[in-house]
Amino acid sequence: MRIALGLAYDGSDFCGWQSQPSKRGVQDALELAIKSIAQHNVRVHAAGRTDTGVHALSQVVHFDTEKVRPISAWVRGVNAHLPDAVRVEWAHEVDGEFHARFSAFSRSYQYLLYNAPVASALMATKAGWFHMPLDFSAMSEAASYLLGEHDFSAFRASECQAKSAIKHLHKADISIIGQYFRFDFTANAFLQHQVRNMIGALIYVGKGAFPPDYIKTLLNERNRTLSPPTFSPSGLYLTGVGYDEKWGLPITKSAAKSIKVLI
Repeated sequence: MRIALGLAYDGSDFCGWQSQPSKRGVQDALELAIKSIAQHNVRVHAAGRTDTGVHALSQVVHFDTEKVRPISAWVRGVNAHLPDAVRVEWAHEVDGEFHARFSAFSRSYQYLLYNAPVASALMATKAGWFHMPLDFSAMSEAASYLLGEHDFSAFRASECQAKSAIKHLHKADISIIGQYFRFDFTANAFLQHQVRNMIGALIYVGKGAFPPDYIKTLLNERNRTLSPPTFSPSGLYLTGVGYDEKWGLPITKSAAKSIKVLI
């Protein structure tokens, strides 16, 4: 049978989602915990990989097992074997055709940026930080140019293995909450480091280094070397994965979670 799980995790002390030789990937911790319940090795497949230091409020994974367990065992039982920074929030038996990655039609990320002269001690691993004042209007205009289907080569990591840099960005919103900027992005899929690279470019616009239509230039030039540096992973959260309701996943029955609960 195939089981889907909904996960939340604090990525601060992990080397990203993917399994690592050091066994410090979130995937390593989860597979070991599931093994304790299933009593056999499992391979877990995720909706999307997150980098070192990136968090998730709503990651979706699946695995296969022949062991029959109460659905609660895949939640409470697995959680009993996980570190405190990783939690299974729900489990659901799915059809064998379901795939956490390939069945998803969208991913949503949020980035939390603390904008103040001095960095926050309590949010050091939970939010990015920029010390200079930022122009909200200029950044919002710049973000609007990211919407739609584009070649995002200027925003992809050099080691990105995606076959195509063409992605469709459905949402690119910026809001202010006190001293925090919150960036909301939804797309069919994202390239490696795409969100962090977009954040870096928007901050350069916000501090006045470039005009808002600089984003259009980057999209047209498709040259990563023209873009600002990749921004910190600390404020990045995977907040939602979109699936057809036919799969019956709990996540499709409620709105994507939001990092606003942190502030």
